[in-house]
Amino acid sequence: MKINVEVDCTPEEARRAMGLPDFTPVHDRYIQMMIDSIDKGGINPELLENMMKSWTPMGEAGMNFWRGMFDMGKRSGSE
Repeated sequence: MKINVEVDCTPEEARRAMGLPDFTPVHDRYIQMMIDSIDKGGINPELLENMMKSWTPMGEAGMNFWRGMFDMGKRSGSE
């Protein structure tokens, strides 16, 4: 027997239902620190690329995927 249950809720509702902590303030602080570092010139494009490489699960193939996504965003934003 196979039973499927479909739940329609927002990510916030799912997080609360499962009792997971809300890391929104931590995330917001992290993003603000990244923006401040970029604004002050502490982060250069090469450093950002190296960070992205460490975050991508598939190495260079993952980086190529993200490059393509960013390129599409640039093209659609300039039109």
